[in-house]
Amino acid sequence: MTIERDELGFDAPAPVGHAGRLGLEAGHPTGPEVGDRLPDFRLPDIRGREVGLHADRGSAKAVLVFFRSAVW
Repeated sequence: MTIERDELGFDAPAPVGHAGRLGLEAGHPTGPEVGDRLPDFRLPDIRGREVGLHADRGSAKAVLVFFRSAVW
């Protein structure tokens, strides 16, 4: 397997120029902006119990991290 490093110093097995390594097109939506209210959704916690983003945290603040994975 050949690993190629791009101009930003990222290494990946996909060749430089591969569609998976290109950035998003101009104007492409990237998700909610900081401060936007998200729709309520439910996800399991570490114990498998479903937790609602808004309903179950009361007035506590929350931090969500959206991570775009690397090309593997």
